[in-house]
Amino acid sequence: MSRPKKNPRAPVALMSCESGRRFAEVVAGHMGTKLVPSEETWFACGEGKFEIGANVRGHDVYIFQSAAGPQDDHSVYDRFIMLLHAIEAAALSDAQYITAVVPYYPGARQDKRKGRTREGISAGLFARLMQSAGVDRVMTVEIHNDSIAGMFTPSMAHLENVFLTRQLVSWLKDQNLRGDVVVSPDVGYLERARAYAEELSADLAALSKERDYSQPNQVFRSTLIGEVKGRDVLLVDDIVDTAGSVVSAVDELKKQGANNINVACVHPLMNGPAWERMAEISVRAEKEGWRFNMVGTSVIDHQETPDWYHIFPIESLIAEILEKINLRGSVTGVQNALKG
Repeated sequence: MSRPKKNPRAPVALMSCESGRRFAEVVAGHMGTKLVPSEETWFACGEGKFEIGANVRGHDVYIFQSAAGPQDDHSVYDRFIMLLHAIEAAALSDAQYITAVVPYYPGARQDKRKGRTREGISAGLFARLMQSAGVDRVMTVEIHNDSIAGMFTPSMAHLENVFLTRQLVSWLKDQNLRGDVVVSPDVGYLERARAYAEELSADLAALSKERDYSQPNQVFRSTLIGEVKGRDVLLVDDIVDTAGSVVSAVDELKKQGANNINVACVHPLMNGPAWERMAEISVRAEKEGWRFNMVGTSVIDHQETPDWYHIFPIESLIAEILEKINLRGSVTGVQNALKG
């Protein structure tokens, strides 16, 4: 006798802000549905509004937004405010549940004061704003600091943090982009790097970065803890922004005798000089006779990428997770499952 299917908690309705539309459309395709019609409007003065073009009363609503990326000229703050407009529009339309699907959580690197006292904690501010707009859940991907989940009020909303480790490691193996030793770019990411190393049955090493936090995106020195001489390296990180950390890490790894180097990151923001810096590493590798590759997930939508850059698509995984949420199933089970 077959087991009865779980009842959905409400009819599913997917919609998206414009910056997140490409990602949302692919997820919707995996779920066998289409996005609810909606319109995002920006006025000449800089204000914006979000209108839903169909009935979502009593629905389980999922609102997509890409907070960062090259999709348009809007800033992270513009996109976040539009997300708030969309959340409020769904709440005022009497949606039963509202989930904001924000793979890159804005402000995630502003999660503490870092020894200085006259600055805000933006990660918490953004959490409170989404709660006030009416969100019930925020889904993000490998957030910079797990403690951000504690910045939400449980009776109002909570954070669903999606981990990619097993899925990404399986894909790296298939693409022959693994390494003999996994390296964390800093001690703060060491535990996540350990998970990659365990999945790959590889050794683990770490770099200790020295920063001056009064100057953003600046790494002055990296010191290696571990052994990489004569070995292929997989350098893993959650965010690559201007790629200064990657350049510093590659320099130190090569000084210590590393062979080929693959870089894998969840959020390839690739701002400012990042593409140029990575291209210079690729040229250096070709001249010196070693291989360099970079892997980034489809969280950030980069088009016409160079041959050394590889995209790991995560839309099918997100689609499975959304279906599990709607059916009150196990999200952990989806993240830990490997595709055949």
